[in-house]
Amino acid sequence: MHATIAAIEYHLPENLLTNDQLASEFPDWSVEKIEEKTGIACRRIAAEGECSSDLAVAAAEKLFSRGDVRRDEIDYLLFCTQSPDYFLPTTACLLQSRLGLPNAIGAIDFNLGCSGYVYGLGLATALVEAGQARNVLLLTAETYSKFIHPGDKSVRTLFGDAGAATLIRGDDGCATPAIGPFVYGTDGRGAANLIVPMGGFRQPHCAGQLPEVDDQGNMRTRQNLYMNGAEIFRFTLESVPKSVHSLLTRAEKTLADIDLFVFHQANRFMLEHLQRKMKIPAEKFYVSFKEYGNTVSSTIPIAMADALAEGRMRSGDLVMLVGFGVGYSWGATLVRWGER
Repeated sequence: MHATIAAIEYHLPENLLTNDQLASEFPDWSVEKIEEKTGIACRRIAAEGECSSDLAVAAAEKLFSRGDVRRDEIDYLLFCTQSPDYFLPTTACLLQSRLGLPNAIGAIDFNLGCSGYVYGLGLATALVEAGQARNVLLLTAETYSKFIHPGDKSVRTLFGDAGAATLIRGDDGCATPAIGPFVYGTDGRGAANLIVPMGGFRQPHCAGQLPEVDDQGNMRTRQNLYMNGAEIFRFTLESVPKSVHSLLTRAEKTLADIDLFVFHQANRFMLEHLQRKMKIPAEKFYVSFKEYGNTVSSTIPIAMADALAEGRMRSGDLVMLVGFGVGYSWGATLVRWGER
């Protein structure tokens, strides 16, 4: 039995953060400059009290409404988030109850960022092909906006909130693997370059944190998200091409064999550099984040759903998925869309 992706849905919160709003708060950045640098026109921002689990539930309900699977057929739930409802209990347990899923299922959280969707597909595929599950519900959701200081334009211009739901199903009629192989990578030496320093047990929250201003005029405390953009960019240009080459070698494929490339939708600047460096034809390199921003672990499933809706991803297409970012962590895989 091989694993296949049977359905993808996503959900966006209602609140918008537009470039006009940001330009009014940061007069040294015009609307045009923000979009030119990021490729983003607006971001969806979770409301006060709206958590990652709420976005995940909304995405999952859209998936169930399609009729591709019944709730009682789900036998494993995977939830990828770095902004859980609580330190404990596991948010996936809360999601099992809220979605009315059976008690006889596995349900776990895993804490990964922009590589999380690829890792989640790897876990789901392993569960299915090892015979531990037949229908895996992979949920990804983040509310990074809750980590961001309103005075930090370096990250506030980039990140948006969202949730996505993917059904990975075991298919006895699938003659060849439809997901895989997988390539993974980890380099914890880069952890400090994308981090919320305070809030865990290494540095617990403390009251009275005063914001500091960096040399770019960005304001934040140690309880807020910090990103060293230059180092993240350097890491990405170094690790992503290597992982793409490794995946192609493992799969015995070439760039020309791939019908569509869906990379983590980080920002325009980074994606354009990756496309040019790897000489990927523009018509095969899918980009879909202008109206959402960087939604972390949900960027790849959102882009896949949009590509499908636009007819850019069709049955039988060989699609390369590549996630990379916080950790440092990265991963890549191939998906034969609609394969049976």
